[in-house]
Amino acid sequence: MDVNQAIVKILEETGRVSHVFGSTGQVNASMLLALRDSDKIKTVVVRNEQAASFMACGYTMFNPDNLGVCFATGGPGAFNLFSGMAVAYSDSLPIIGITGYATAAVRGKGCLNESSGLSRTPDSHKMFSATTKKSYIVEDASQICDIMEDAINTAFNGRPGPVHVHVPKNITTAEVPNFRSIKLDIKPVKAKQRCASEFAARILSGIEKKEKLLLLVGYGCIRAEAKDELMQLIDKYKIPFVTTMDAKGFLPEDHKLSLGIFGTTGDPVSMVYFEKADTVIAVGNSFAENATLLFKGDLYDNKTLLHINIDPHEINKVYPADYSMISDAKAGLSSILSAMEAMGGAAKAFDAEISDDKKKWFDMPNVGSPEKMHPADVARVISEVAPDDAIIMGDAGSHMLWLSEYMKLSGNQRYQNPGSFGPMASHTNGCIGVKCANPDKVVISGSGDGCYLMAGFELLTAVQNDIPVVWVIFNNGEFNVIKKFLLNMFNEHAYMSFMNPDYVAYAQSCGATGMRATNKEELKECLEKAIALNKPVVIDAVIDGDVFANMNKSM
Repeated sequence: MDVNQAIVKILEETGRVSHVFGSTGQVNASMLLALRDSDKIKTVVVRNEQAASFMACGYTMFNPDNLGVCFATGGPGAFNLFSGMAVAYSDSLPIIGITGYATAAVRGKGCLNESSGLSRTPDSHKMFSATTKKSYIVEDASQICDIMEDAINTAFNGRPGPVHVHVPKNITTAEVPNFRSIKLDIKPVKAKQRCASEFAARILSGIEKKEKLLLLVGYGCIRAEAKDELMQLIDKYKIPFVTTMDAKGFLPEDHKLSLGIFGTTGDPVSMVYFEKADTVIAVGNSFAENATLLFKGDLYDNKTLLHINIDPHEINKVYPADYSMISDAKAGLSSILSAMEAMGGAAKAFDAEISDDKKKWFDMPNVGSPEKMHPADVARVISEVAPDDAIIMGDAGSHMLWLSEYMKLSGNQRYQNPGSFGPMASHTNGCIGVKCANPDKVVISGSGDGCYLMAGFELLTAVQNDIPVVWVIFNNGEFNVIKKFLLNMFNEHAYMSFMNPDYVAYAQSCGATGMRATNKEELKECLEKAIALNKPVVIDAVIDGDVFANMNKSM
């Protein structure tokens, strides 16, 4: 067994990998032969390695036990993985990147694709070390099992994230003298009992005093799969809740205690209630820019803040917490609920004072009377037509804001927008990885035309591998959210417009189905047809570029 075969065997044995995403080159081409011979792993070869890293992120995004895997040749191929690695680092996604590297004997001599850091070559080990939890170089075939074991455990332990492994060219086909099955030792991050008791006592004290309590649900709750625990806290103790934009739809948006999204694009009712809140329980929240009104300094003044996060570095990073807990969100909430039950808390709950007229963007009329299709209607149609368990992906741009504001998610519909790192095209490509991990669910990408132009050739990847994703392109021919930023700052803009191709003809040329919609009735019909086809489909949704998403504070 050589090193390539050992890597594939290890990935198979984890039971966490059914698909890998990557491309080839001189240094890592032999790995494809080992992948070809696997009957447990499907290999998806992409048009650009950046897309492979985004797909690996998507593969674990809604499936926390999955290990996302991307691979590339050394040097330029490896460097194309950086955007996805940064997404995984920011968004706590366990992925492993495997890339080629120069053979030890020729390092510093200027071999093709060298990135050793010697003789004026870039240093990929330093670069990956700065973009992942850990980067490794396999210098001897006997190291491969130890390195893969440490890498995979590192990806999952503590706050999950990406890891990276360099495999030099001469090592790829070297015989492994000591192959063994690796051991997964993934330790949950659990709260200390004393801390859970303090949280429970403070929450119950607030209930007894009839304080206005508010639960702020962050993305960490999704990664921890903490839905049941959140709903127990909400329903048993009647605590109103908001989510960040990153956690939209994780909890039912039609729940009587749901106040929608809080933040820069937050629902009006959430902003009103937050202002009055005495105590905020922030769970799995890192206080990102859009969840803090651009890091508003006095946001939590005169409020008691209880903060739960798996990463100790997130505690007190933006706002000082009055009570803090380092824990996985699910484990932390479970321990708090147990402590509250022991304290006889349920009998103390009371109905919060919430206006019956809960103003949320998706229930409010569109602003403006555009001649073209309003982008808010595109978002509404997507959530109305999508099945109850569909997954909808928003990319970076104004369309992400329209989706977060005007989709009304029901059933088990899920939505995810790019996180804090937020590269354009990340979810336009990442949706392919999402579909590979969730073959029985409809996956819809809401992509801006700017995002799609950065990444659209992966449509060929979807067609070639029969991966049925529906891309709905918000087509306004401009960088709309940056246009709004410039108008706010300077009352003028420049270089915001660009040409679009005929997306219908483009889709057809790639072997996919293309459709065009210019009003919401056409869009509904197109989307229904696209879902029924169960094939890769591109829908060109022509929208107005002179309307802008709602902002509670100017960008």
